Amino acid sequence: MAHLSSLHKDPFSVDNPEDELPVLPLSPVNKPVVLIVDDEKFMRTTMRDALEEFGFEVCEAEGGREALEQIQKTCPDMVLLDVLMPGMDGFTTCAALRLLPEGAHVPVLMVTGLEDTESICQAYEAGATDFITKPLNYTILAHRILYILRSSRTFEELKGNQAKLALAQRIARLGNWEWVFEPDRILFSEEVCRIFDLGDKEIDLPFQAFLEFIHPEDRARVERSLLDAQLRQTPFRIDHRIVLKDGSQRYLLGQAEVGLDASGTPARMMGTFQDISERRESEEQIRFLAYYDSLTQLPNRVLFNEQLGYILNHAKRYGRQVALLFLDLDRFKLINDSLGHSMGDLLLQEVAQRLISALRSTDVVARQENEDETLSVARLGGDEFTIWATDIENSQDAAKLAQRILDAFSKPFPLKRHEVFITASIGMAIYPDDGEDVDSLLKNADSAMYHAKSLGKDNYQFYSQSMNAAALKMLAMENRLRKAVEREELCLHYQPLMDPRSGRILGAEALLRWQQGDQDSVAPADFIPLAEETGLIVPIGEWVLRQACDQIMEWQNLSLPPVPVSVNLSSRQFWQEDLIGMVSQVLQETGLDPSLLHLEITENILMQNGESTIAMLNALETMGIRLSLDDFGTGYSSLSYLKRFPLDFLKIDRSFVKDIDQGREGAAMVSAIIAMARSLRLQVIAEGVETDRQLEYLRGQGCEMVQGFLVSRPLPPAQFSRFLARHNGAPD
Repeated sequence: MAHLSSLHKDPFSVDNPEDELPVLPLSPVNKPVVLIVDDEKFMRTTMRDALEEFGFEVCEAEGGREALEQIQKTCPDMVLLDVLMPGMDGFTTCAALRLLPEGAHVPVLMVTGLEDTESICQAYEAGATDFITKPLNYTILAHRILYILRSSRTFEELKGNQAKLALAQRIARLGNWEWVFEPDRILFSEEVCRIFDLGDKEIDLPFQAFLEFIHPEDRARVERSLLDAQLRQTPFRIDHRIVLKDGSQRYLLGQAEVGLDASGTPARMMGTFQDISERRESEEQIRFLAYYDSLTQLPNRVLFNEQLGYILNHAKRYGRQVALLFLDLDRFKLINDSLGHSMGDLLLQEVAQRLISALRSTDVVARQENEDETLSVARLGGDEFTIWATDIENSQDAAKLAQRILDAFSKPFPLKRHEVFITASIGMAIYPDDGEDVDSLLKNADSAMYHAKSLGKDNYQFYSQSMNAAALKMLAMENRLRKAVEREELCLHYQPLMDPRSGRILGAEALLRWQQGDQDSVAPADFIPLAEETGLIVPIGEWVLRQACDQIMEWQNLSLPPVPVSVNLSSRQFWQEDLIGMVSQVLQETGLDPSLLHLEITENILMQNGESTIAMLNALETMGIRLSLDDFGTGYSSLSYLKRFPLDFLKIDRSFVKDIDQGREGAAMVSAIIAMARSLRLQVIAEGVETDRQLEYLRGQGCEMVQGFLVSRPLPPAQFSRFLARHNGAPD
């Protein structure tokens, strides 16, 4: 018998020479453990000496019961089991150890002097892996043990890989299937069965039975795609729905390829089904954010523009008229301020439902995808709504619709414990007389609406060419606003941006305020839109930018910790003649580090002049300025565009933050926005944080910064200095 302990080859290698017996490394950790079970001490000793000579670690058991105890204690890699033993023979012992968790898969080599067929069959039926007959050739025995161990290890690895694959498929909701063309059978894996709610065992069924699971609206498309892939021998990929036994639906992604037989004829199709219902739900949620107003569920400005553009093209082709109604609520700000924003939001929801009820089916044009319900009303923002009517015969048809809406507003709106009366002013423009494109019609309907307000509100007016646009834009306030710049009545307040984890102040937003001498201050919502419409926002915006930069430098001179300040840019400012030159000049003259200046743009800017917008933002970024998308979620941008722009921050609109307190659905919206921002590598700032619950939720979702009354109201510069010193450290 050769001593092979000096060899250092892998004992499980399949390429060992026939005349050599490999030996395991002598490290106790690596030695396979062999349990010898025999009632004869001489046989146990002889086998132990031989196997230890070949590099195995050996333990012994005198009988079946002792063997079962040893297996549970030592968990051997292999069992050599004598057949003929008193009391509990080898067959009984083998069957018993197979019932133990430790012995269920351990290889068992039966050692027997019996060579009859019945004994051999009995050994295998008891669970033996193999058998060897006496007298033993120990070299052959060692090779046989190594072969069985190698096979066992391969089996265990295969079983482990199958378990990992099954786990991965369960996590990914991904299962495999195979369609054999002849005979016509489709085999579903366990995971596909779970996806189809058919239990967790593999099944097979005919092709037509499989098609019965497909949603009726998708069935013909799926069948056509499968048969076409079979005919053309091309890969198959399709999204579709299935209907489960309880009537619920799931979205699947199906993929497959055709397999050929030896003659090159298509014989089978092998593929996967993945449950993508959650992904589709997220996509629908994101699509909703892009095209619908989250508060009222109405189409937003993006969908309004798309739908009205389609309608006008249709009207032009067939020579028809279209009426566009622009509605603005009267005294909404008073109600919002007196009853609170939550009541204001509830009122807007009630208004949306009343508008829908007031519309006739003939007024309807904007169809929501995958729904039978249609809408001809959209919310543009704030308390502004648009309604469009197709196939009108004359302007009186539009007037009747407007009057029906005003009549609907004559009844009070129930708001929890309150009943609110509110009226509306409606301006109307008719295609093609008052405009032949969306922008012209919207602008003229807007002008007509302001004319209705100037006539006492609660009425409707048609657009006419004779309207004086300047008079409709509150000339008196415009004149006062022009003088406010000269009289230095404008000032900036700063609202802190806080890290929700550490409580440190990471920045501030500069907010414009107007104090008319000894009179009350003018709300930004009243004068900023007017400044934008009249163009005053351009010189005012430059003043704001310079003041903010000067203020940052002043704080630095006071040795306060440097914090960046965000300045809002309106659409008109963004498209002024030389924005880049103006910003560069201000930075140069004030000496400010550009990284401390953040510029905020609104979503509608991203929708205008795509390439020019990208070029402008790239130029600002090159200067070192950081860019933020303000009021995200108000529905003005197409989310697919966001990744094209060099943005650094995304600010969640306060309406979404407020909804966190309303329950799971509102929180889910915020979570979806944060996840989307993270995928685009944008930092997230949440606006309008007013409650501890909102703060805790945003902190848990990984929101980088929060802003709102819970942190601080906008503060004058001196107060902000003290606030900053208190939170980030006092100056030296």
